[in-house]
Amino acid sequence: MLSKVISQANIDHVEKWFERAEKIVIVTHVSPDGDAIGSSLGLWHFLESQEKNVNVIVPNAFPDFLRWMPGAKDIIRYDKYKEFADKLIAEADVICCLDFNALSRIDAMADAVAASKGRKMMVDHHLYPGDFCRIVISHPEISSTSELVFRLICRLGYFEDITKEGAECIYTGMMTDTGGFTYNSNNREIYFIISELLSKGIDKDEIYRNVYNTYSEGRLRLMGYVLYDKMQVFPEFNSALIWLTKEEQGKFQYVKGDTEGFVNIPLSIKNVRFSVFLREDTEKNMIKISLRSVGTFPCNKVAADFFNGGGHLNASGGEFYGTMEEAIGLFKQALLKYEELLLAKK
Repeated sequence: MLSKVISQANIDHVEKWFERAEKIVIVTHVSPDGDAIGSSLGLWHFLESQEKNVNVIVPNAFPDFLRWMPGAKDIIRYDKYKEFADKLIAEADVICCLDFNALSRIDAMADAVAASKGRKMMVDHHLYPGDFCRIVISHPEISSTSELVFRLICRLGYFEDITKEGAECIYTGMMTDTGGFTYNSNNREIYFIISELLSKGIDKDEIYRNVYNTYSEGRLRLMGYVLYDKMQVFPEFNSALIWLTKEEQGKFQYVKGDTEGFVNIPLSIKNVRFSVFLREDTEKNMIKISLRSVGTFPCNKVAADFFNGGGHLNASGGEFYGTMEEAIGLFKQALLKYEELLLAKK
């Protein structure tokens, strides 16, 4: 049995909204990751089973290794079909905001979502939810938004209506947002949910291969370059840094998603507790920051203090507008500020 994480009041509200809604739009954050796409498509499959008119809209492209997911071909990209997407958002009875906690996280879609008369609900697991939704299902203690979507569907009484395709999407989101269940994944209820998803006929081993073993040759060569030339270890701080410029990415025919998981690699080094990856974005004039940690080191605090970001204890992100040299300088400042925690005994 699952604990009742979501309040009954929220369940009652969602039930009424879904019953009355004819047109539903699901939106998620910019540069969607596995949890963003998994939770969105998981909810999409469920609402399709209820014969609702439902669309998933994302701000921009998502990685190629997620395109196998059932329903991915029906996702609408806002940056390519803005006029059509704006019409869907404006006409929606309900807008489901998944895996983000502030309108700024959906980039150019923010104005359209804010202006829509549709009722807005949030399902998310990040800290500090904004106040742009009437229903707020926000649980930072939960491993992924996909897990919350599963819990929501079950609490609504529709577990039997979860299809194999929907289960595949939910599992993918749970798997990717925990690094293959290697962090933020000690809650035993996660594994109860996995067993329930397996009962739908999913092949979790094939899902793993689809996500992690279908990369390009360019990605593998880029990884080799990163490990040999661009990884710096700071043993005096139990930390490591990787950084990549646009030019370097171009040399290896970079496509979105090719650097997925790079930030985790240094954590396999003995005694490294904190890893940061700085990457010049190929679409915007900024540096994307990925932070990972093990144990109790709070990389989300580092993200908030130095990189205009946030997230979870062991997995966080941020952004920096400046030069790579300046970003590296901030990383080194962070090491000094958090030296005591980085060197603390586990």
